[in-house]
Amino acid sequence: MFEKTATRLWKQLSREDRLAAAQYFWHEPHAEVMGAALASIAKARHLRPQVARSLSEEDKARATSVLLEPGETVAASLLVALHLGQRRPMLGTFLDAVGLPHENGLLKDAGDDVTITESAAEAGVQRLRAAHPEEHVRLYLNTLWLQDPERWRMLERLAESPG
Repeated sequence: MFEKTATRLWKQLSREDRLAAAQYFWHEPHAEVMGAALASIAKARHLRPQVARSLSEEDKARATSVLLEPGETVAASLLVALHLGQRRPMLGTFLDAVGLPHENGLLKDAGDDVTITESAAEAGVQRLRAAHPEEHVRLYLNTLWLQDPERWRMLERLAESPG
């Protein structure tokens, strides 16, 4: 079963995966979630917001990686950051297999209008399983599903099917 929230999925990550996600997140932070992430750090560490803002990138990453309740938006961004950082090859592998246009694993605008067939999604999952550990595949599929449950509704069933 897929986790239904990014926060619950985030809590399942290993300490190493949470740190890797947080490092990439703070290396290339998105302005729209950076404030919420800083607020989470400030709250957890009992810091004033300006002190949290002044932390080094590495200190922000370490502080973020130990947050178990970073908030849904921040958790979702951290999960995406893990895949945009260390696990970017997975994105290209999957998107190539399902036939979605992308640049280095990031969907192009045309990808928003494309419907993914069950057979294309199945081919993508099979290709992922052939190249990556099963726990990484399940995490990626759950993360993708959380971003757009309607588009990726078939992934939950495919993730449960034997590899």
